[in-house]
Amino acid sequence: MKYVVFFFALLCMPPLGVVMSLNRRWMKYAVWVMIGALAAYQATAINFFSYEEYRGSSRGMEVSVVYLMALALLVAAAIKGRLPKFIPSFGAFLFVVYFLLCLPSYATAENTLFSWMETWKMIMLYLVYLSVRAYLNSTENVRSLVNGLAVFAIWNFLLVVKDHFSGVYQPHGSFPHQNCLAMGMHLFAGMFFAYFITGGWRNSMLYAVAFVASAGCIVRTYSRGALAMVPISFFVTFVLSFMSADHGKRIGMMMRIVPVAAIGLVGLGLMLPRIIERFSEAPEASKNTRIELALCAKEMILDEPWRGIGINNWGIKINPPYEYAELAGRNTHRGEDFRDGIVETVYLLVGAECGLPALAAMVAWFVSYFFLCIRLVKNLAGTLNAAIPAGLAGGLLVCYIQSCLEWVLRQQMNLILLMVFFALLDYLNANVGRLKPLPADRGGANA
Repeated sequence: MKYVVFFFALLCMPPLGVVMSLNRRWMKYAVWVMIGALAAYQATAINFFSYEEYRGSSRGMEVSVVYLMALALLVAAAIKGRLPKFIPSFGAFLFVVYFLLCLPSYATAENTLFSWMETWKMIMLYLVYLSVRAYLNSTENVRSLVNGLAVFAIWNFLLVVKDHFSGVYQPHGSFPHQNCLAMGMHLFAGMFFAYFITGGWRNSMLYAVAFVASAGCIVRTYSRGALAMVPISFFVTFVLSFMSADHGKRIGMMMRIVPVAAIGLVGLGLMLPRIIERFSEAPEASKNTRIELALCAKEMILDEPWRGIGINNWGIKINPPYEYAELAGRNTHRGEDFRDGIVETVYLLVGAECGLPALAAMVAWFVSYFFLCIRLVKNLAGTLNAAIPAGLAGGLLVCYIQSCLEWVLRQQMNLILLMVFFALLDYLNANVGRLKPLPADRGGANA
């Protein structure tokens, strides 16, 4: 029945796009629906050809309301003549290169259906990217998109609070795992922290609350990697925000740090016993497993350095009858029915599954947006829009570092958020000349 509902919804998207093209406000509501669907992702998505027991980065050909709304937005933008180019930026070009370099891994894949699941996910991610670019091209309304993201962050915090009082040790909000929540909230925390220190409470109470909510989510997950990244993220964000501000406003920024530091110390004091417990009582087996699986990935890369062992085929190739685990000295006495886990770093996972050229393209894609943030902070200096790249620079940096320990950046929800933020950065970069004259203290659609 669910498949029939989604098929009917798909048929409704083109007419919905026609209706949205009649009024920019309806496109704004569509973006909010898309973000709202992301906040309830598990309830608004289904897997075709589902293999829920498979231990890989994709377990089905996932179709979500997020993707359906993205399609409707593209239809509306096409009717208005505001559809972006298929490859509208250098970052988008690098993603397409990364995508194409993953395709040769089909030649070595044991199960091409599993490979198609991950390929489909990448196609849908690019659909989201293009739809956000199309929305911004059509409405020029950055503020409404950021407002929707702020509500998304606050909603996750409310879910975390609910889980906290329900006795959940490591809540995950609307994300599939607490590490996914922590990494995703780093992007939000950095951006709304930059908004707060740039404009204060008067700029937007919503953004200030979203900042506190995002930071609260990160701390309450008790994710060791995410907690270690908090000082780095906030330090980078503050330095970039401080450098982009007018000299007369830098004193005010310093003063706003005081209450943030005070609240942070109080929260740290309340959570400190559990945080210490997470670091001091970390199981040795967890560390050993990470190291052993990393060595397995190394064996796969040595065996297939150019094509990899097959995109989304790790869950097959790490287990019998394949002997990569034995070559790495892991589980040498396992049986035929043993099923091992996935390597806990996105870089080794991509290198093993898709080869070194695809890994290099993915790293270039990631890094290009970090440096785009740095450039945008300089180009948008003196405007409130500079808070977006300043905050995302800190958030992206720690996400990339944290990805050395976790493969979260192959998770659907985190990649969708990444695509939304990348589209936002590319829009700002394409329109920097028009956005820069805006005063930092002025609201409006473009702020």
